[in-house]
Amino acid sequence: MTIATDSLGFEKHFGIVEDPRIERAKSHQLMDILFISVAATIAGADGPSDIADFARQQLAWCRKFVRLENGPPSHDTIGRVLSLIKPDQFQTAFLDWIASFTCQPQDATGPDVAGPAQPRFVPIDGKTLRGSGGGKDREHPLHLVSAWATQQGITLGQVAVDSKSNEITAIPRLLTMLELSGAIISIDAMGCQREIAAQIIREGGDYVLAVKDNQPKLFAALSAFFLARHEHGDFAKYGCRQSTTTTRSRGREETRYHMVAPLPESLQHFCRNWKGLLSIGQVITMTETGDQHSSEVRYYILSRPPRVKEFATSVRSHWSIESMHWVLDVVFGEDASRFRNGAAAENYSFLRKFVISLLKQDTSPGSLKGKRKRAAWNTDFLETILFPSN
Repeated sequence: MTIATDSLGFEKHFGIVEDPRIERAKSHQLMDILFISVAATIAGADGPSDIADFARQQLAWCRKFVRLENGPPSHDTIGRVLSLIKPDQFQTAFLDWIASFTCQPQDATGPDVAGPAQPRFVPIDGKTLRGSGGGKDREHPLHLVSAWATQQGITLGQVAVDSKSNEITAIPRLLTMLELSGAIISIDAMGCQREIAAQIIREGGDYVLAVKDNQPKLFAALSAFFLARHEHGDFAKYGCRQSTTTTRSRGREETRYHMVAPLPESLQHFCRNWKGLLSIGQVITMTETGDQHSSEVRYYILSRPPRVKEFATSVRSHWSIESMHWVLDVVFGEDASRFRNGAAAENYSFLRKFVISLLKQDTSPGSLKGKRKRAAWNTDFLETILFPSN
């Protein structure tokens, strides 16, 4: 049997994943199982049963790339392998693979952005896999913290939150996996911690951290400062920079008022505890849907100079990872998934994120859901998603 050369790159990167099974118990090669899992997930599979069915229906096509000498593996075999392989090796293989055919896009420049190129925006956020709890290996649902490269539309890594811990302990582990030099890391209020800010600065990055009442003194100081500016209208006196954006869609109008200011004298004492602190920000969001009106005010601390367009981009970039989490539920049915044993939920969650990254590399028209359908119906299109460098 002749195997297509396209699969050599896949084997090269996934060769680091150790096979957890004993030799005499193997009926299917690890590489075969991993390849059909990726291909099937692109083509709409949402779990081991779908993956096994895809391999049965597309057996001849699968054998262009992997041998499957004993035919398609059962869904039990697929689920068991995904639950046993090490998540860190699985992630590394995916990240190395996508790095082999993606490149840095030309960065946008502008008068409000310092230097010749725009920094990389990397939002970090957590998501709970609601269907992953209640099994023999996991009492509570799995919670994962992920990083996302906004400009490239690719996932950069994830770590699982220990059942007896929270995101505060998981975020530092995730940061050690990332290249922080030249990146602006945005994190919601849970990650607004002094140690996390110091780690980001120490490793060459910058931060935009949301502030809520889990940092009561800082939150009160930011709220008082911006309230005074709105009351007195003395924005220029304090070096405030502002921008406004409005979006309209399906009867809903959302206006966002961004304001950023250099750290005022009255807040300079916070620098003792917040390494790199240079600026503070406020975002007011006003939403109108018919006769319904709502508003939300959020505050931020930044290790960057007060550039309002950059600040607005960073905040908007953070919404991109929240959007990705929504896509995981709506397009991939992640919350309905019942992976509960071993590392299966963690591994398959990263597989879904990776497939989103692959689909986003494709520039043809259509939604992510539509592209998954097209990949199921047209194996030529499936191959362009799997091997975009070709």
